[in-house]
Amino acid sequence: MHRFANPARFLGIAKPLTPLLLWPGILLVLGACWWGLTQVPAERLQGHSVKIMFVHVPAAWLGMGGWTGLAIASIVQLVWKHPLAGVSARAIAVPGALFAALCLITGSIWGRPTWGTWWVWDGRLTSMLILFFLYLGYIALANASSEKGSVSRTAAVFGIIGAVNIPIINRSVVWWESQHQKASITLGGSSIDSAYLWPLFASALGFTLIFGAVVLMRMRAQLAEIRIEARMRRMAED
Repeated sequence: MHRFANPARFLGIAKPLTPLLLWPGILLVLGACWWGLTQVPAERLQGHSVKIMFVHVPAAWLGMGGWTGLAIASIVQLVWKHPLAGVSARAIAVPGALFAALCLITGSIWGRPTWGTWWVWDGRLTSMLILFFLYLGYIALANASSEKGSVSRTAAVFGIIGAVNIPIINRSVVWWESQHQKASITLGGSSIDSAYLWPLFASALGFTLIFGAVVLMRMRAQLAEIRIEARMRRMAED
């Protein structure tokens, strides 16, 4: 892993990889949304409103997956002092927060015709809202760092502690009585009809590729800022 710690080596990989993730991701998302909106039949009970799942479910997965990646990067930063770990954690935070917000927004839109209300304070929705606020807290701590591209030990510890919320989100519909439906996709299989399942997987893959591309773009931008700051510092010392 440490052989990728050299920023020049990382950039040599990240630069060509970014468009290889971004453009297939965009095409997959567009294709999955077209597939889901035009080819998938209305659900027996929820009608056409169920089709928001092709955005809502990937947003939820990536909101949680983003914080998981952020927590892993924070562990690497604290334990192994990997020079790119703080950069990657910081790069994950903003797209992770955006996907968490998208999950909450689409969930409210879906809940209005399904539950008759925009919001209920049940375990799943409340813990997801907490995740969004955790992202905002991490972003504030990371931006408070005095050095470009890095994050403080406080922010890294916050990223690790915040990961406690991920299993809470995942298990909330099991632990507490909830209006939110139980998990439809588990390690044991899926209860979703294949007509919905395949476009959902295509959408999730597409959004994941876009997420990865955005993280790489943000890491490249941060490394460019670090280089500019170091060059300006050297010029000031000369």
